[in-house]
Amino acid sequence: MASEVNLAQLRALIAVADAGGFGVAAAELGISQSAVSHAVAALERALGAPVLLRTSPARPTPLGEQILPHARAAVASAAAVSAIATRHSGGLTGTVRLAAPTTVCQGLLPALLQDWRAAHPRLTVRVFEGEDDELPVWLEAGTVDAAVLVDAGPVPPGAVGLGADSMHALLRRDHPLAGESAVDVADLEDDDFLLSEGGCERHIRESYRRAGARFAPRHRIRDLNTLIGMVHAGVGVSVMPALALTMLPADCVLVPIRPAVHRTLTLTGPATRPWSPAVTGLLAAVRRRDGALRPAAAETGAAAGA
Repeated sequence: MASEVNLAQLRALIAVADAGGFGVAAAELGISQSAVSHAVAALERALGAPVLLRTSPARPTPLGEQILPHARAAVASAAAVSAIATRHSGGLTGTVRLAAPTTVCQGLLPALLQDWRAAHPRLTVRVFEGEDDELPVWLEAGTVDAAVLVDAGPVPPGAVGLGADSMHALLRRDHPLAGESAVDVADLEDDDFLLSEGGCERHIRESYRRAGARFAPRHRIRDLNTLIGMVHAGVGVSVMPALALTMLPADCVLVPIRPAVHRTLTLTGPATRPWSPAVTGLLAAVRRRDGALRPAAAETGAAAGA
């Protein structure tokens, strides 16, 4: 190689690969687009081959794909060194990229972000919203540093359980079952069912299976806000987690379903590489809440429609 590879070049490669473009990458890094272009070009000169295809969106070359995991590890290790030094002198610093499902971003993260900001003002937490099945992939690939996983399997030591988020029927306030304390899923068979593709289908199917009820969704909706809007408009009914309560308009309610099913939420760092001190510190702060962070299922159901 004609010159040494440096961290600025690796950060530029990662940012462009993740953002799909030089302009967005520049905004993420807080530098000019030309600085990002120069850093990537310098990396390519050092390696003697292109690492990015200048397409729209920009994407890694085969060499770039091979380099990316090592680039992420190098940048993460450098950040960990800085964080250790900062923690030694008091406080956390740096950036933690945190991924979570939509309803968790809406219902749990705002309070956590406020707590973290108050406790660690020099630490930046960047939130990435994703589907349930995307989150573990992002976490182990190094795209994010921590994630709230749904129904996670074995997790690393230090992971924090955030509780059980129960499934509820989403109904208009004027629906005949909206005032009930709980709804049998079999009683929803006469309504057109809207199914979210965000990741809760297996929980819904499990409830219907246990009830011996027919599960035949009329509509499949990708965006959760679109689904809520369609229920609000009277198109049909749905089932979603209790954490969706914060997303509902006034004319919709959540009612617990029978048979009851829930998803388990876990905040964790990656299983395949060491956690940065910042991630460890954030999870320790959540653990110190001593169970105070739980999905508020008690606020849903008929009481929400009162």
